[in-house]
Amino acid sequence: MFRKAKQNRIFQDVVDQIQEAIVEGRLKEGDQLPAERKLQEEFNVSRGTLREALRVLEQKGLIEIRTGVAGGSVIKGVSTEQVSESLALLIRYQKVPLAKLAEFREGVEGIVAALAANRATSEQTSRLQELLSTAGEYLEQGEPHWDAFIRTDEEFHLALAEMTDNPLFITVLETVYHNIHTYYERYLPMEETVLRQNYQDLKDLFAAVAARDGKRAEELAREHVRRFNTRMEERHIS
Repeated sequence: MFRKAKQNRIFQDVVDQIQEAIVEGRLKEGDQLPAERKLQEEFNVSRGTLREALRVLEQKGLIEIRTGVAGGSVIKGVSTEQVSESLALLIRYQKVPLAKLAEFREGVEGIVAALAANRATSEQTSRLQELLSTAGEYLEQGEPHWDAFIRTDEEFHLALAEMTDNPLFITVLETVYHNIHTYYERYLPMEETVLRQNYQDLKDLFAAVAARDGKRAEELAREHVRRFNTRMEERHIS
């Protein structure tokens, strides 16, 4: 299955060959790589070089290294998990400036809202309405329930992503919303007027999706992200 590794880049070549075999489907999820001795012979590499390459593949989430009598390197396959983990770290530890995060979200969430308006099923629209109602109830219950309101707002946006039926949009927005709280806690003013404006945005966005008005939904989603980023930037500067 493999050729001898190029001697000027032995370690990386081993990684690239195995990764390529996985991506192309020659190695499938659940398959087990040959024993280390066999791989050493095929690649013509030392045991240390091979093990280093396998560790990198494990870190990438492409293989699982199992120990014991029935141990070995088992293929995990390619999934969105690898992308999610890297993006999650960037957001969770605030390695992306507020303005850049907003720029990214404005583009993605605008597209998602437009697609949601065009693709939503009646069941999905009903689910969106339920989330809107729940958010309104939390808002009316006062400050002790504001955090629950924010969480429901996130569910609302994730429901829009589900409506696109596009795994990339779903994965990206799930990662963003599951890790963005560090920004909210640090920069978002938790004031009733701010949350009520947020709720009004959700109501308007729901109306556009229910009416299947993709252009309007996109405009509202973009403006929503832009407005709340402005509030967070103001607090960041002050």
